[in-house]
Amino acid sequence: MPDYQAPLRDLRFVMDEMLDYPAHYARLPGGEEASPDVIGAILEEGARFARQVLLPLNQSGDREGCLFEGGDVKAPKGFKAAYALYVKAGWPSLAADPEQGGQGLPPSLAMVLSEMICATNLAWGMYPGLSHGAADALRNHGTEEQQATYLAKLVEGTWTGTMCLTEAHCGTDLGLIKTRAVPNNDGSYAVTGTKIFISAGDHDLAENIVHLVLAKLPDAPEGSRGISLFVVPKFMPNEAGEPGERNGVVCGSLEHKMGIHGNATCVMNFDAAKGFLVGAPHQGLTCMFTMMNAARIGVGIQGLGLTEASFQNALAYARGRLQMRALSGTKAPEKAADPIIVHPDVRRMLLTQKAFAEGGRMLVLYTAQMIDIVEHGPDAVEKERAETLLGLLTPIVKAFLTEVGFEATNEGVQVFGGHGFIQEWGMEQLVRDARITRLYEGTTGIQALDLLGRKVLMSQGESLKVFTREIHKFCQAEEGNGELAEFVRPLAKLNQEWGELTMAIGMKAMNDREEVGAASVDYLMYAGYVTLAYLFARAAKQARVALAGSSDEAAFYLAKLDTARFFYQRLLPRTRAHRAAIETGAKPLMAISAEDFGLGFEI
Repeated sequence: MPDYQAPLRDLRFVMDEMLDYPAHYARLPGGEEASPDVIGAILEEGARFARQVLLPLNQSGDREGCLFEGGDVKAPKGFKAAYALYVKAGWPSLAADPEQGGQGLPPSLAMVLSEMICATNLAWGMYPGLSHGAADALRNHGTEEQQATYLAKLVEGTWTGTMCLTEAHCGTDLGLIKTRAVPNNDGSYAVTGTKIFISAGDHDLAENIVHLVLAKLPDAPEGSRGISLFVVPKFMPNEAGEPGERNGVVCGSLEHKMGIHGNATCVMNFDAAKGFLVGAPHQGLTCMFTMMNAARIGVGIQGLGLTEASFQNALAYARGRLQMRALSGTKAPEKAADPIIVHPDVRRMLLTQKAFAEGGRMLVLYTAQMIDIVEHGPDAVEKERAETLLGLLTPIVKAFLTEVGFEATNEGVQVFGGHGFIQEWGMEQLVRDARITRLYEGTTGIQALDLLGRKVLMSQGESLKVFTREIHKFCQAEEGNGELAEFVRPLAKLNQEWGELTMAIGMKAMNDREEVGAASVDYLMYAGYVTLAYLFARAAKQARVALAGSSDEAAFYLAKLDTARFFYQRLLPRTRAHRAAIETGAKPLMAISAEDFGLGFEI
């Protein structure tokens, strides 16, 4: 069975030393509750829960899958008991508003716990995964009655939430949905339709499930302007606020999937199910974006967690597996062969995983600070800046970390060689589980269009400038620091190039809108590598500061510098290929007609 140790030392480096979380929390109203002792206890206990409770259920849950019988779904053995422990420990309420029964701690702490959960049992973590998003949507857009009925239950975790968007004939293009909501005489609505790919759509972990459903009213305008949002509980709450009569919503079937077998991915049938309008009519997409943006950050954390899990196990295997002798001479003469970690190509794979894990963690925790400020920051100007950065970074977190996460888990299998292809080692499961992260909550292509088209070009590059100015200021401040020149000089050059590349795409797009779609994915990946380069440069600076002092952890900081160098010298050059692809424009993609794609065979 794979093992996992929460990367607590690296987490504390990023939080305490690099991003100065203590000062960050001190600036937030109520942030004094996030004291060093509290944070330490959360990290230690979260690590214990993930390793001792969730990790042992990961492979068994994958093999067993979910059971669907009599119209009800049961999660794999052990999942329900683990969820009960999760609720009892108060994990669901960690960052929620105290007025709804939450602990009121900053959202960033919940994101740290999320990484540990995703690394040890992604399928299990998806059951409570959308509950916070559902609560946020109701908190921001629901009526007082809806909030009184659902929020406390979602916060304490006795009820879970879902997000019901997709239908068989439409995924991203939600304007095509067919689910309808017809007004009832009592002010409720009869919701009828079928939704697919609903994560945790039905299960036996919680006593009730709160579905947030997109549907159209009878007088709805065409397209996405006609979408409304409804809250549709599995069981109607009775006068005491407890689950009562069964509502007209059932699981029609379970999807048979490539991975995340332990999570119930459901086809959900709504048959005149009683629902209640959330927000204004025809404003459902706006309301749902509150939930969708949080979910996209969450999926990026899934990519990070799987990267870390694959790296740890590949590293342990590489240290113990004996194969051949090192090219430069025997390294373990007392053994029949050298451990494979001596071989350069194995090191290439391990360092790729390590760099993506550490860089991804920095990106998530940097973004988490923006979320803290947006939700709790007292300064209006600082909140506006954080909101701009969060909008820019969300598609990068979601798409870049899942793309490189899939790469990292594949490298983990490769380190194991043939053993990685065998189920018992658990490495192939990480690959299968990672594959969905590039798809749900908006594919990489959709995130790329959001980044380039919506966030950057539609703002005339202003949102990008907020971030590139920050990078520029860092490079200016460190320009004379010879110890950081190997990082600062290439970073400054790329930062300037990022703006120039954006302008060039924008100029082309004025004559041909296809240029945006043609450039978008390469642009997002380019953005991801430059963003991580900035964060690794900051990490290198902090490592240098620590090494200049009397640190007794010199090996840790030297390894941080070596990882930053590896990223700059072996991974950052990928920006050259992405730039070259962008500069070819749309013509190579659009020149061939749709009919000519299949010349030579019939479809």
